[in-house]
Amino acid sequence: MSIAADRKSEVIKTHARTENDTGGPEVQIAILSERIANLTEHFKEHKKDNHSRRGLLKMVSQRRRLLDYLKDRDTGRYQSIIERLSLRR
Repeated sequence: MSIAADRKSEVIKTHARTENDTGGPEVQIAILSERIANLTEHFKEHKKDNHSRRGLLKMVSQRRRLLDYLKDRDTGRYQSIIERLSLRR
């Protein structure tokens, strides 16, 4: 499940560190979080969709790797993105 273009640009604007930041770790984590939330809603209705579930697990692990990268590089940015997205860790 992808997110709509207007929603994606909105997510990029809110999480970008600079005006032209479209691929920084914070932006990638925010986009993945949005896609994960959409897929989670999808699974409430389609419980047996295992092909999409595999994609969800890949997205979750990609987000985890990005969060670990950010935690290693800059703890302040890591804490900031965790709070803004209301992630558990």
